[in-house]
Amino acid sequence: TAGAVPMDLTGCGAEFAVGCTYKYLNGGPGAPAFIYARPDIVVGIEPALAGWLGHDAPFAFEQTYRPAGDIERMRVGTPPVIQMTALEEALKVWEEVDMADLRTASIRLCDLFIAEVEARCPALTLASPRNGAERGSQVSFAFEHGYAAMQALIARDVIGDFRAPNIMRFGFTPLYIDEDDVRGAVNILADILDNRLWDRPEYHQKSRVT
Repeated sequence: TAGAVPMDLTGCGAEFAVGCTYKYLNGGPGAPAFIYARPDIVVGIEPALAGWLGHDAPFAFEQTYRPAGDIERMRVGTPPVIQMTALEEALKVWEEVDMADLRTASIRLCDLFIAEVEARCPALTLASPRNGAERGSQVSFAFEHGYAAMQALIARDVIGDFRAPNIMRFGFTPLYIDEDDVRGAVNILADILDNRLWDRPEYHQKSRVT
């Protein structure tokens, strides 16, 4: 949910949370993951992996492992400096973003996408909750030839992904996607379906990444 849905980990009493930064936080492929642990239980956590930079004094080079007294004990290796630098720059935009406003925009874009797809692409069946409050910042549709159709979309710079057996998944990032982008994507999707462009042999070739 990070970067897509407002979360109050303190308010809900969460003990642990993990997340990624590559998608909605715009860190890009290879961006660091993160872990949250409730502050009052951190000192009782025994990490499964004892990483050098999770040591309480990593440059003391002690003979035994002594975990740090805070969340740093969960660090299992040297942070990827290049990816961290890219992420640091990507996060700067969030200093000017209100998550409630972003969430409102996300629901609006997703609702528009659903309405446009259902009006113009009857072969697709909504697989996500229709109620925006029950969705994240993505919408999924089921289609018998979903894999091939998604490959045809990607070939025309509409980037989504496919999940077996028949789910086409579309993510929405209101920071840089607007209603014109949504309508433009549906125009391309409708063209692919109406003219069976998805049925080209190259779009049926299964690759490891979907």
